[in-house]
Amino acid sequence: EVINVINNNKNRPFFLYLGHFAPHHPLQALKEDYDHFHHLSKEDDHGLRVYSAMIRSLDRSVGKVLDALDEYNLSENTLIIFSSDNGGANYIHLSDINKPYRGWKLNHFEGGLHIPFMAKWPTEIKPGTIFDHPIHQNDIFSTFAAAADASIPNDRIIDGKNIIPYIKENKHPHETLFWRTGRLQTVLNDEWKMIVDKNQNKQRLCDLNNESDERNKEEDQKREKGKLIEKIVEENKNKKDEKKSRNVK
Repeated sequence: EVINVINNNKNRPFFLYLGHFAPHHPLQALKEDYDHFHHLSKEDDHGLRVYSAMIRSLDRSVGKVLDALDEYNLSENTLIIFSSDNGGANYIHLSDINKPYRGWKLNHFEGGLHIPFMAKWPTEIKPGTIFDHPIHQNDIFSTFAAAADASIPNDRIIDGKNIIPYIKENKHPHETLFWRTGRLQTVLNDEWKMIVDKNQNKQRLCDLNNESDERNKEEDQKREKGKLIEKIVEENKNKKDEKKSRNVK
């Protein structure tokens, strides 16, 4: 279907979203892909072998999409973004899946939030570019809209940014990023990350440059940074409350 979409729109601009199921639970793979990883022959490696086979299938599918773009001479001026919605899950029982980060899907440690993000656009992004500054999935919308020279709504707050100029200039697109899921609220500010668990009434503050394990060591510098991030959280809450009040009126 994806190849047909590319073929049918090769002479005009188009947007295509392809959401692969793999790799996801339940872990299932084709026998030919499973057999490819025959070197993982130990009984304990079965789960890893199936997971690896799913990755191989995913890779093959993405390759077909790229080949189709090449076939129609669209590769040079097509923006492609490859990413994931979250880190690996603990219920697939592969303990090293998010290494070197701590945590899993559905929590706010880096293992759940720090995901692959690759972009290809040869006419705009220099091949081999490595961009180390934090970005967010919300940036994809604004980036694609800018690439298509499309207008975006101005009657609401759009959190995402067009990241292409920031990649070109190697600049930080976001001073602060926020996450919120159920009881968890997380703020990332200048490589300092605070996780607030409302149910347990706990705060965890880590310097991601020096503490990839997110173990929450106590230091004077941390206490000062913690106060700053708490202020940022409160200011952000006040802005949202003001916006809600305006909408009600």
